[in-house]
Amino acid sequence: MSVGTNVKKMRLERNITQKELGEKVAVSFSFISQIERGTKSLSMELAKEIADVFGCKTDDFLKDI
Repeated sequence: MSVGTNVKKMRLERNITQKELGEKVAVSFSFISQIERGTKSLSMELAKEIADVFGCKTDDFLKDI
């Protein structure tokens, strides 16, 4: 499983749109889409910000990669 797949799964479990997630971490929804599709990488800083939005640890969506 990829980081992007994990991010998407966790985002959908929390009923957060790509646009909402992007706004919360100050990136465009298209960048979130690219992360989820695996065409863009995310920095550790952005991973931490996304984890904070999800209320989890960064390791939770970095596992199984």
